[in-house]
Amino acid sequence: MRPQRPPDFFTREYRIAFTLVELLAVIAIISLLIALLLPAIQAARESGRRAGCLNNIKQMSHGMQLFNESLGVLPPAPSDCCHGTWLVALLPYIEEQNVFQAYIGFGAKGASTPAAPWYHLAPNTAVTTKQLSFATCPSDQISTFPSSPPLTKHNYAVNYGNTGIDASSALNSTTMVTPYGYKIVQNYNGVTFAGAPFESGKKVPVARIRDGLSNTLLLSEFVNGISRNSSNFDVRGLIWWGDNAGFSAYLAPNASQPDVYAQANYCQHPHANNPPAVVATSALNAVMYGARSRHPGGVGVAMCDGSVHFVGDSIELSVWRDLSTTAGKETTVLP
Repeated sequence: MRPQRPPDFFTREYRIAFTLVELLAVIAIISLLIALLLPAIQAARESGRRAGCLNNIKQMSHGMQLFNESLGVLPPAPSDCCHGTWLVALLPYIEEQNVFQAYIGFGAKGASTPAAPWYHLAPNTAVTTKQLSFATCPSDQISTFPSSPPLTKHNYAVNYGNTGIDASSALNSTTMVTPYGYKIVQNYNGVTFAGAPFESGKKVPVARIRDGLSNTLLLSEFVNGISRNSSNFDVRGLIWWGDNAGFSAYLAPNASQPDVYAQANYCQHPHANNPPAVVATSALNAVMYGARSRHPGGVGVAMCDGSVHFVGDSIELSVWRDLSTTAGKETTVLP
């Protein structure tokens, strides 16, 4: 007699299917696991992005120090509104010499000329349409300024001090102290300007930072603003433009108080995920852009000694303002 063949559990006769209840239970378990793991995955990704952002800050801080070692001063915040900012000046010191050489008329003052065109005009658009990886935080959105051609935006701004920029009708006019530049408000709502590492038209020597290099902010994060259209744009993140190349420590990191801008079509809020903003009305409501980031809980900063830190949103406002001054004679240290 032939031996009997053992049962084949893979034949149709022996295949066992999930019941509907079992299938729903498996789906529920998988969904629960995803819900539990997703925040951890997102937190790990953000941690990596924040580390990349702080590395960018460290790289730019090192470039600033090389600039100072070479020339004895920090880069100009801008020379004026429109002939280049610290971002252009820094290019040769972070291995972007070829890009720097493509920028024509850097450091000039006044109106645009063929020999010194403004940042948004050819041939300088060969530079200002480039997205510079070292100046782009991976936690923020990539956006452009809706000009023709579109100009790139970036995520870091230098320290303009503890007050704001004059918001009078003379803003960006030839009647200013620096032609086509900005003028710092010396006294603003009880806060007295006490020097800053970056001022319009000036190259500040490190020796002028009398409050201590480790106690003075050099640069911080800055968010991009999303424009509505070419007529209603958002200038935040347009670091090529001098007025917008710095942050004011009058506002706390990621402040709920609004940024203040010079004209009604310069910032858009509410729109997309743009920070709050209002239009300036006078020197008593001065132009200022706060240090902001897309990281939960704070902003990355560099101090003038080259050290890099993550500063929490909970820092006391008086401490933050003290850290922005170069000659306030404060003894404040970074917590």
